[in-house]
Amino acid sequence: MLLDHDSCYRAVAAKDARFDGQFVTAVRTTGIYCRPSCPVPPPRSRNVEFLRTAAAAQTAGYRACRRCLPDAVPGSPEWNLRADAAGRAMRLIADGVVERDGVPGLASRLGYSPRQLGRILTSEVGAGPLALARAQRAHTARILVETTPLGLADVAFAAGFGSVRQFNDTVRTVYGVPPSQLRAEAARRSRTREPGPPGALVLRLPYRSPFDPHGLLDHLAARAVDGVEAVTGGTYRRTLRLPHGPAVVALDLTARAGAVVATLRASDPRDVGPAVSRLRRLLDLDADPLAVDAVLGADDALAPLVAATPGIRLAGTVDPAETAVRTVLGQQVSVAAARTAAARLAAVHGTPLPAELRDDDGPHLLFPGPGTLADADIAGPARRASSLRGLCAALADGTLALDPGRDPDGLRAELCALPGIGPWSAGYLAMRVLGDPDELLASDLAVRRGAEALGLPGDEAALTARAHAWAPWRSYAATHLWRAATSAATTTPRRSA
Repeated sequence: MLLDHDSCYRAVAAKDARFDGQFVTAVRTTGIYCRPSCPVPPPRSRNVEFLRTAAAAQTAGYRACRRCLPDAVPGSPEWNLRADAAGRAMRLIADGVVERDGVPGLASRLGYSPRQLGRILTSEVGAGPLALARAQRAHTARILVETTPLGLADVAFAAGFGSVRQFNDTVRTVYGVPPSQLRAEAARRSRTREPGPPGALVLRLPYRSPFDPHGLLDHLAARAVDGVEAVTGGTYRRTLRLPHGPAVVALDLTARAGAVVATLRASDPRDVGPAVSRLRRLLDLDADPLAVDAVLGADDALAPLVAATPGIRLAGTVDPAETAVRTVLGQQVSVAAARTAAARLAAVHGTPLPAELRDDDGPHLLFPGPGTLADADIAGPARRASSLRGLCAALADGTLALDPGRDPDGLRAELCALPGIGPWSAGYLAMRVLGDPDELLASDLAVRRGAEALGLPGDEAALTARAHAWAPWRSYAATHLWRAATSAATTTPRRSA
């Protein structure tokens, strides 16, 4: 897919950081590609081409600028907005599916043959799945080289390379220098690196401004499950169930402007890439807040909320199965009641975190997986327990796939076919798991009460009609309405939003 050359060049000439991650600037005369906000003087217009991804630039023979590090930027918001095959594939590649299952596994999840998927991605983003996965491996390798004391051979295999030679060749191709030089350059910049505890990686997760950290922290704190999560000040901590083993992370949302600081301790370094991808989705760090605020702020009823809270984010998930279980627990009960039920479930059926990953006062339990809960004796109402076991059985045996590569409409239909799961839960999971930006949840009581507090229709059909102008950002509008309902302090919402 071609980009408008003149528009992209204006962004580059202005060094506009809002476009970082949405495209890269490839300079023909130097063979280097940069982010739009690269601090070097902009090249002449006739000497550049604009490509959608770093993988496309690498496929075309360009190497990454070591000054602006074009891979260390927020991802494109396009992949959350698009529900087509390309958008779904990009989300799965970021989660490391190609490393774990290969291109055939990725294609199978999306319902295409490997050849069809390659044609789609090459047409849409300028690179096939192997090239995109290779760019992802190179990015993970750079993180490990620059932020850990791991030997370079260990870095190679942790980043997903099949051999040390392949690792060395890729790093040289992408960055123009061997891994040892990347490490030496990082050591010279080490004064600016955030300190971390022994055995931990301290990573910067950049975002586009404006950013509303306090709203995210309030959301996470209200729902934090004892033993699994904790919020203290501006830091959110939780355990993680990653593809190769458990991990624990602390996310400081307020420590520095422009990035969330993540302190990650993983039992297997191969999980660094998937962890970063999932944490970014949890905090909606790839969003384009200016685009969201421009649409919602144009509505007279929402404009005061947008002005008061610019850069609102859509809370996601690091564990789709966990979020599905907690959504069923939260049906028709208050947020506090859902949190208590989830904490009891974790206390009885959760897995203790390995001793080497635990802090004395930090989260210490992994939320129980669907395989554990499918046959578990679950306390609470019998109908809810039956629904939970049915959901977990479908997740455990693969009947239901719950991952960011799903088509939203198809996922909603499959969820509604399960006993005890209705349209509200299906829509809520599309919002949280897939990052669907356009799910209003007009049937939600808190959404309707928030609408009424703003003078908007409280009737589901009327609110749905009124909200057409908010597309494609109705999920963000729903988040504003939830907060408006809380501020209005009418009654406790009955849905675990």
